[in-house]
Amino acid sequence: MQTWELANRTVGSGTYLLSSWLFLRLLGLIYLAAFVSLGTQINGLIGIRGILPARDFLLAERVEGPRRFWRIPTLCWWNASDGCLRFLCWGGAVLSLLLVAGVAPIPVLILLWLFYLSLFNVCRIFLGYQWDILLLETGFLAIFLAPFEWTPGFPPAAAPSRIILWLFWWLLFRLMFSSGFAKWRSGDRAWRNLSALNYHYETQPLPPWTAWHMHQLPGGFHKLSVVVLFAIELVSPALVFMPPPFCHGAGAAFMFLMVLIMATGNYCFFNLLALALSLLLFDDAVWLPLFKKCLSNIPFSSNAPAPRDWPVWITIPIAFSIALLSVEVVFRLFRYPTRWPKPIEQLIEWLEPFRLVNGYGLFAVMTSRRSESLVEGSHDGVDWHAYEFKWKPGDVTRRPRFAAPHQPRLDWQMWFAALNHYQTTVWFRHFLVRLLQGSPAVLALLGENPFADQPPRFIRAVLYDYRFTDFTARRATGAWWRRERRGLYSPVLSLRNGVGADGGSSGEWNSQTLVR
Repeated sequence: MQTWELANRTVGSGTYLLSSWLFLRLLGLIYLAAFVSLGTQINGLIGIRGILPARDFLLAERVEGPRRFWRIPTLCWWNASDGCLRFLCWGGAVLSLLLVAGVAPIPVLILLWLFYLSLFNVCRIFLGYQWDILLLETGFLAIFLAPFEWTPGFPPAAAPSRIILWLFWWLLFRLMFSSGFAKWRSGDRAWRNLSALNYHYETQPLPPWTAWHMHQLPGGFHKLSVVVLFAIELVSPALVFMPPPFCHGAGAAFMFLMVLIMATGNYCFFNLLALALSLLLFDDAVWLPLFKKCLSNIPFSSNAPAPRDWPVWITIPIAFSIALLSVEVVFRLFRYPTRWPKPIEQLIEWLEPFRLVNGYGLFAVMTSRRSESLVEGSHDGVDWHAYEFKWKPGDVTRRPRFAAPHQPRLDWQMWFAALNHYQTTVWFRHFLVRLLQGSPAVLALLGENPFADQPPRFIRAVLYDYRFTDFTARRATGAWWRRERRGLYSPVLSLRNGVGADGGSSGEWNSQTLVR
């Protein structure tokens, strides 16, 4: 390690060679989790026999010429078959492993971003989460953080561009500050009177078993937790652009918050992404002692030539574009109207589909009541049997589980569906149709299918209120939840004659009619 320090005399305070090396490896693992998770669900979500087929969407949005690539940037314009969708997912997983290994990081990062952007734009509602756009924004900037290398090498020799580092810090600042400010700006009473966490653990989309235990804690603890949350999200971001040790303090605060959220919730790879971004607040002076201790027996050469960095004529336009798009996002956060000259307005409109800069703000309004939609089928319209999902609450005695960094996309959408009306939740009707058809791809997304022999003739969704039990009820009954039926979420539905069990062609799909 000493030879490397001699070869890099500026290493230590103010340099970020080791930080960026760690960041890129963690980003590779995050990409791996994202692609593998989606790959196990892609056929049921947007495959030919899935809930919202990508092929049908692109056919409906098709326009002549290259304009379609700017409106909806995706490689699926050339091929939207199930095989192509699987290739993008599992090909992305392979590329992620190459990034972790340090093989050709820049070409690999370009392909990773392009693959995920392609899937993002055809998955639509199923990839419409803040961590999906955060991964796209982070992945794009990471292209310009990576060194010009083809083979793995350690220790790193190319310091990342200072301009790109500032863009990463700006992204982390926006992510954290927007999350806190959106809560306060919403005027939600639960956030204002510090009672939000009285509800959060119970009403979050997929609570694990630890959330049940957190929910049992006294109200005073929850109020104190909200105060700490606001301090981290609204005050700590001001330290991001300050020199050490202030920026270190901000990074430690963000990491502390993300670990707590990971321990009590299932938020896919969101917390890992925030942790990865926080790593870039710690310069090499923090990491050197750890690397010296862990890699003391590895010889380091001081003669290897330093790889090239991105030229300024590329990083400056990137920074300008990010700054321009950021103004629009920040003004939107503060609800301040913007009026741009026509050329700038056209540039912003052209860049928007690539998700280079995005707005953030999770749980701006706290849900105080948990509604669950249970899907039931029947052969005769009298005897009903429920479909069991893999992750979302159903059977009250089933222990809530950890799923992250995997995200069961259908289970998550079921949480949102229960918060909205059936008439406005278009994808849910498509989901029920696929169950009536007995689509294997869609059924694979579920846990238990009570109609393994043949699909039901009738289907419906029933709305329930769910609440965590307390210690007394749990000891007496073994139940994690108690529930109360509210009524039908959807009407009782059945397929009319003329539609095959395989779902038919896209034309038949569009013309399907449901009857009571």
